Amino acid sequence: QVQLVESGGGLVQPGGSLRLSCAASGIILNYYNIGWFRQAPGKEREGVSYIDRSTSYADSVKGRFTVSRDNAKSTVYLQMSSLKPEDTAVYYCAAVLLPKYGDNWYEMEYDFWGQGTQVTVSS
Repeated sequence: QVQLVESGGGLVQPGGSLRLSCAASGIILNYYNIGWFRQAPGKEREGVSYIDRSTSYADSVKGRFTVSRDNAKSTVYLQMSSLKPEDTAVYYCAAVLLPKYGDNWYEMEYDFWGQGTQVTVSS
């Protein structure tokens, strides 16, 4: 059984930090690339970050978010700093085994998705 489980979300004040975790089971994590996405109420799902042999970020989070992985723990992290109210959303991680390089990372078809974790940035 393959599972991706996000954790680490919560309520944080503007300017604060959170670290999200995406724990994988049923797969060998180092064989997969991981994308982070978010969806705010009434808005479409948005690509946030991606990690393969390098890292990619949406312009809206560059310089504030950092994605990393610990294959020994089968976990990918999203460190979020200088949080803004517009970062409020449900955050999802997704895994892909065979990325299609003709597609952008935020548009490709992922093999597995987590259920999401809520991040709320508010004073």
